Amino acid sequence: MEFLSEYGLFLAKAVTFILTLVICLLAIIAIASKQRNKKGELELIDLSAQLKETKQSIEEQLLTSHQLKVRHKNDKKAQKEKDKQAKKAAKSGSDEEGLAQLYVIDFKGSIDAREVLSLREEITAILSVASEKDEVFVRLESGGGMVHGYGLAASQLQRIKDHHIPLTIAVDKVAASGGYMMACIADKIISAPFAILGSIGVIAQIPNFNRLLKKHDIEFEQLTAGEYKRTLTMFGENDQVGRDKFKQELQETHELFKQFVATHRSQVDIDKVATGEHWYGLQAIERNLVDEILTSDDYLVAQLDNRHIIQIKYTQRKKLADKLGHAVSLAIENSVFKLMQLNINRLF
Repeated sequence: MEFLSEYGLFLAKAVTFILTLVICLLAIIAIASKQRNKKGELELIDLSAQLKETKQSIEEQLLTSHQLKVRHKNDKKAQKEKDKQAKKAAKSGSDEEGLAQLYVIDFKGSIDAREVLSLREEITAILSVASEKDEVFVRLESGGGMVHGYGLAASQLQRIKDHHIPLTIAVDKVAASGGYMMACIADKIISAPFAILGSIGVIAQIPNFNRLLKKHDIEFEQLTAGEYKRTLTMFGENDQVGRDKFKQELQETHELFKQFVATHRSQVDIDKVATGEHWYGLQAIERNLVDEILTSDDYLVAQLDNRHIIQIKYTQRKKLADKLGHAVSLAIENSVFKLMQLNINRLF
């Protein structure tokens, strides 16, 4: 009888343990399934709070106790005045209550402009809440890349303009080719003194292994339907007709690029700047490619008292394999890009 009692107690404990384990596993599976269905996450960062906290921290280290007391007194007085104006605006039903928002987006573009997937989510989020009194501020960095990718990225920025929301773009390092295509959408472009801008041109390059294949008696066949389905090829024997057609397509793309820039930056002499050359910020402002020489940091600090600054950041969820693949492709891309830019980058 005692054995049965002990066995029953053991069985109850075992069943309880198994049920608990099953429940935990089901909970883990449910959470994992929910995370898989979630494509990304939108993050809001209060840059106003960060900037004010930094300023306050420095002041507490530098100012005397008397100076801090005076500063706090003045801050309280200013806050009371703001609260008073806010209450007055609320009673009168004014739409000007509170500070306007300054939405900050970071875009660091790769060759294929894959970052446009996050950009479209960030802009959609902003447009769902922003009004015409607000502003969007894009910190842009890109040396250009594929035409269709940067065409879509520029179209995403155009959505902001279509909603009549002011758009400012800051270039601290580089906005060339497709990067400048994006920048010229803005109502205002600011640039650091030695940021690289321009390069309004089109380039295409392709290796050809036809001679190597012939040397090793390897035949290559390529079948197409349509006279210009394939103009130049990596493995076939290219002819002058294909080259001429390819050059024609490049020229047509360049003309579209020139028209696009001229439409959005009517103040530029498009024939003088659309040569494929690049310029530093101090040179670009002379050619009306930018509107002001200023870093993004100085612009944000100057807006601190007039606007509430919020950074919008959309992060896509990636599997481990995707992360590893992205790291490898990014390393290769950076190496290729550095080789391509070697002939235009000057060192001090």
